[in-house]
This record gives sequence, structure tokens and C-alpha cells, in this order.
Amino acid sequence: MSATVQSIDASGAGGEQELTDGFHLVIDALKLNGINTIYGVPGIPITDLGRMAQAAGIRVISFRHEQNAGNAAAIAGFLTKMPGVCLTVSAPGFLNGLTALANATTNCFPMILISGSSEREIVDLQQGDYEEMDQLAIAKPLCKAAFRVLHAADIGIGVARAIRAAVSGRPGGVYLDLPAKLFSQVMKADAGAKSLVKVIDAAPAQIPAPDAVKRALDVLKGAKRPLIILGKGAAYAQVDDLIRALIEKSGIPFLPMSMAKGLLPDTHPQCAGAARSTVLKDSDVVMLIGARLNWLLSHGKGKTWGDAGLKKFIQIDIDPKEMDSNIQIAAPVVGDIGSCVSALLAGIDGKWSAPPADWIKAVSSKKEENIAKMAPRLLKNSVPMDFHSALGVLRTIIKERPDAILVNEGANTLDLARGVIDMYKPRKRLDVGTWGVMGIGMGFAIGAAIETGKPVLALEGDSAFGFSGMEVETICRYNLPVCVVVFNNNGIYRGTDVNPTGGPDVAPTVFVKDSRYDKMMDAFGGVGFNATTSDELRRAVNQAMDSGKPTLINAVIDPAAGSESGRIGNLNPQSVVKRK
Repeated sequence: MSATVQSIDASGAGGEQELTDGFHLVIDALKLNGINTIYGVPGIPITDLGRMAQAAGIRVISFRHEQNAGNAAAIAGFLTKMPGVCLTVSAPGFLNGLTALANATTNCFPMILISGSSEREIVDLQQGDYEEMDQLAIAKPLCKAAFRVLHAADIGIGVARAIRAAVSGRPGGVYLDLPAKLFSQVMKADAGAKSLVKVIDAAPAQIPAPDAVKRALDVLKGAKRPLIILGKGAAYAQVDDLIRALIEKSGIPFLPMSMAKGLLPDTHPQCAGAARSTVLKDSDVVMLIGARLNWLLSHGKGKTWGDAGLKKFIQIDIDPKEMDSNIQIAAPVVGDIGSCVSALLAGIDGKWSAPPADWIKAVSSKKEENIAKMAPRLLKNSVPMDFHSALGVLRTIIKERPDAILVNEGANTLDLARGVIDMYKPRKRLDVGTWGVMGIGMGFAIGAAIETGKPVLALEGDSAFGFSGMEVETICRYNLPVCVVVFNNNGIYRGTDVNPTGGPDVAPTVFVKDSRYDKMMDAFGGVGFNATTSDELRRAVNQAMDSGKPTLINAVIDPAAGSESGRIGNLNPQSVVKRK
């Protein structure tokens, strides 16, 4: 992109010369590298950048809050393996986007946060510029890499470095700082075009060492009760056929973490999701594929794992620093998941013994027992609904619509849905991930709808919905096929807590009684429903999914149905001091 301007040479002769500027070079650099969508919030100094990007054919999705735009960009990165781009204003806007950038880095989602900023010479002397802040210094500790571009001629290199940093090795968030003065810098168009860089082989394969593969196979062959755990890294890798082949050829039971659900269907005979406690406790060899032994797996220690000292762990990860992060890894396999799984497959092909029959039978028996226990709770038609009766409805809907993407956050709403709703295809379940941070709901829903074109069912706790609920206007503005279901039990965990002093303020965990979240969607031209029974919920969700219209369903849940911190353990410390 360039403009023709009149120039005067030293002799006074006039002539036309093609020029370009920082605005156009940023847009050209993104387009050259296949980035065709930007998520953000307009404002000083990046308003015109958004306008020009749209005019150049980039889709610009404008949000009501930068954190939600950042979450959309982050999940776009997870779904596409290309960095999602979030564009924000300086200082406060940058800080809002930074939360999403840090979350993306923690979850290994490739994302680039591009923020306008104040000029270096003013920031460094702290002279009080508009929204003055040293954004680069603030971003560095919270993302994978951070760069600042000061000269238009370096924009191509800056964008290229950001893309490569975001997707290479372990993916993550990258910050790109663009001071306001950069955008209006002018240079010759031909020189500008030559300064752009198309990134080649941004995420090259990392082949595991043959000795590491052999060691892992030897450990696995010695197992009497083996288990494979699939993490969201396995889903991100998009080598679904290889992972399925490894699991089915090995015959080993597998346990999917929440965002890995659907890599193989949760109904697959080897899936141990319904026997999670048993397989974690009783297994003797555990192979982690794209999963980390963090708090979601009790750090590989404690009662969850039984006698963890007798277990052996095999870990496939692209980052060697991940090994031994909590406990000793007997067989580390460092490399990209596709290359590692291919190497393991080659090692077991044609010369592999299935796991002992008593282990397979024990896992199957526990699965059947737990599924049978759960079934009556899912079919109950109580009024008001409890979490299980409402989730039973959504479980059936997802089974009937396996292409739909499920976005899920909350406390009980999240933790119970993980175990109740089966997934059938990969990368169809998106949730709070490693940090367990609330507020991802509407950003993830919008990003998923934009990037895939598939219908999205966003299942929200009423507390979690509050973090990003205003984005229902964004859903309506872009007419996205998103159905939001708010599980409304009048509060955080429960809506029944009381103020112990008897004073006029409600308890800290209690919301306005009988709120009607559905009317928010009505206000912006979408469709709102109030569902008080399982049948009403079923009809409303099916109607929404059939229509593809922006819809919000207020699902009325018994205020007493929830439990503290859901079902992930008592993460809120309890006081042992009794005051009189």
C-alpha cells in the first residue's frame, strides 16, 4: 500500500514519487504473513490503523474491552496455530490487553499484543505524556518476548520477529510496542516493500533423540498399569491421527485433560475420563503428551496419585525445562508432539503387547460404575434445575451437534461440565485452562465463531459471565452464531449465603436475586430466553443452535445447588480461628 506524492528535487524539478508510511507498513507486514483478522478496541493512537486495516481487507473485530479482545486473539492462536493479533491503545488499554497476553503465555497460545505507546524521549524523562507508560518494560516479565519498533524501516523485521517468537518452540504471547510517532513516518514505497519479511518455517519440527524414544518405549513396555494423559498441547499440535494411532495400537487407557477432550471421543472404549481417580491413583507408568504436572494434576504428588514414589513418568514436551518441574521424569522425550508420537509409533509397530487384561478390566468396571451412578442425576427434571439436570440437557445437545464448539467457565458450571459433557471432535472444548482464570467466556466465544464459522455454545456461571458479559453487544453487532447459557444461581458458588452481622449488605458471594440476564441480549437485538425447567432449556438451546442467531438463555438454577470452589478441591483456605 502506498500513496503518490509530489516531490521536488534539488534542481527545482518536480516529479511524482511513491511513498508509504508506518500505518501501511504494519498492515502490509501482517497481510504478507497471512494474518487476516485483528481483534481490538479503537482509540488513540491506533484508531486509523484499524480503519486502514479494514480498508485493506483485514477483518477488524472491535470489542468493548481490551481483555476480551485479547482473549479472542489468544483462542484464535490456539485454533489456527497462527498468532492471533490484539490491537490496543496505550497505557490503560495496553494493561487491559496484558491480562489476556499473560494468560495466553501461561496456556501456550500464540498471540501478539500490538499497542500504541507514548514517545520514548518523553517516557524516559517522565515528562507526563498522554497515557505515558514504559509498556515494553512492563510487558517483558509477562510474555514470551517483547519488541519495540522505532523506525518505519524496521516494521517488517519487528512483525516477523513477533510471529516467529509466538509460534516457535513452546508457543506463547508476544508484545509489540509501536509508538505513536512511528505510524506517520514516511519512506519510499519500494524501499518499504523491500523491508517487509515473510516468515519462513516459523515453527520447525524438533525431532526427538533416538535414545530418548527408546528409553520411553522401554519404560512403557515394563508397565503393568500404563496410562496416557493428553493435554491441550496435544490438541494444539493438530496431529490427531497420529495420537489416535498411538493410543489404539498401544491399547493403553487414556485420560484427556479438559481442552484435550475430543482428540478421541470421550465415548472411546479406552477413554478413562469416567475413571479419573482410579487411573491416576493405580497406574504405574504415566505418559504425558502435551500435558504438564501442574495443579490440575496435583503436581504429580499426594493422595491423588496413590504411592507416587512407585510411579514412572514419561513426558513428551517441546520445552526441556518442563522436565522434572515437580517430580522426576524417568523418560523425557523432547521435541514437537508430531515428531515424538511418530517416533513412538515406529517403535511399537508390529511388536507390542497389549496392557494386562486385569488393568483394562479394572478401568472399564470403574467407568461403568461411575457412569451408572451419574445417569439418574442427569435425567432428573427438578424445578428449579440443579447443575446436573441442566448439564444433562447440554450433554445430549453436544452429542447431537458434535461440530459445535463448547466454551465453558465458572466454578461449579465449569468443574461439573468437564466431567458430564462428552466431546467427540478435537478442539471443540475451550475453557479457562492452566490458570483457571474467569472472564475468558465471551472473548473465546467470539474468537471461535470468527475463526471457525461453527456454532458456539458458551456455558457460563453467572459470576464468570459478569467479567465479559457486555460483549453480548459485540456478538449481536457481528451477528455471530453464539448461544450463551448463563447458569444463574444468584451468586458465586451459591446464592444462599447471608451477612453474619445481620446488616443491610448482602453476603460477598450473593448477586441480585432472580436476575434476568436474557434481557441483555434482547436489548441489543439478539434473542433472549428464560429457562426454568430442563425441557425449556432443551427447546431454547436447540432453537438457538438451529437459527444461528445471537442468543442468551438465563437458566434458573437452584441457589443452594453449588459447592465451594466447585469440585476441584477446597482451594479457598479455611480459618481455624473462632472469634467471639
